[in-house]
Amino acid sequence: MKSSSRAVMAVGVPLFCLLTVVAATLVVSGWGQPRAVAAAAETEPKVPFGLPPVFFPEDNPYSAAKVELGRLLYFDKRLSTDNTVSCASCHSPSKGYTDGAPVSTGIKGQKGGRSAPTVINRAYSTRQFWDGRAPSLEAQAVGPIANPIEMTNLKSEKAAHGAVVARLKKIEGYRKRFVKVFGTANFTIDHVGKAIATFERTVLSGNSPYDRYVNGDKSALNASQTRGFNVFFKKAACDSCHLGFNFTDGSFENIGIGMDKPKPDLGRFVVTGKASDKGSFKTPTLREIEHTGPYMHDGRFKTLEEVVDHYDKGGIKNPNLDARLKPLKLTNQDKKDLVAFLKALSGEGWQHIKAPKSFPK
Repeated sequence: MKSSSRAVMAVGVPLFCLLTVVAATLVVSGWGQPRAVAAAAETEPKVPFGLPPVFFPEDNPYSAAKVELGRLLYFDKRLSTDNTVSCASCHSPSKGYTDGAPVSTGIKGQKGGRSAPTVINRAYSTRQFWDGRAPSLEAQAVGPIANPIEMTNLKSEKAAHGAVVARLKKIEGYRKRFVKVFGTANFTIDHVGKAIATFERTVLSGNSPYDRYVNGDKSALNASQTRGFNVFFKKAACDSCHLGFNFTDGSFENIGIGMDKPKPDLGRFVVTGKASDKGSFKTPTLREIEHTGPYMHDGRFKTLEEVVDHYDKGGIKNPNLDARLKPLKLTNQDKKDLVAFLKALSGEGWQHIKAPKSFPK
């Protein structure tokens, strides 16, 4: 009996240890977690009517604390070298998350070469900036921090990003927030970008008159907007590029803007090197277009009426002009109705976001 007991113990102890290790592994991997731990995962915020759920990357999941950290960083001018420019300086909530200017202004009053596109509904886009050089919102968020025309006087990206992180690490309030959100006080520029991008993914616009109209409420559009609906989708076929729930296919197209200049901005070509991309720029969302002027990458058009006239004429001729651009021969009434419809794409979901009253110290 004693020998058999020893044999059982010899097998039993390793088996017990093995089961303990397996159980621990399951808990660490997420299986077999206590209900209280499993319930700790945060529910992503609801999106406005008419929009699909926002995709939060696996390596940058949603949390309310991360959104708040991102909001603080977004509005904090200390991210710029001279403490004068924040993300919100060029993408202000009061101006539809643009700056309302033809081109953006950086530190020391320097003028950029392009207008500031809206942040609204950027959650539904992959490539960022007019030329699509940033592959994600995370990459876009840290780009201006290293741009010597926008937020820094340092010449290299590494130096600019390193300086920003060093400044933030000296602020106790930020150190505590980074620990809470990312579990480390030794954060990097990647953490900064992830926080800002998470905040930006909550800047949304939906529940517009258009959304209600296409979902059965035929009183949501007035007579002019209804006629404009038909001009947009039929006579002018604007949805060739401005399609889907966000009114953009995310493509890069040449509509002639800037190609009439002696030294035109070549747009997407600078990124890809493809001759076919010369003069091509990203197709922007038309959501909140009423509030995000002036229009085009160089901000040349102050009004939607001017934009409609540009398309009605068939764009500006150049070797790479998109083949779909032809004179539309719209009547004056067509143009008025089309502008009225575009204004029906203004909705809600972003107006409640306000600048912080104070920042971490």
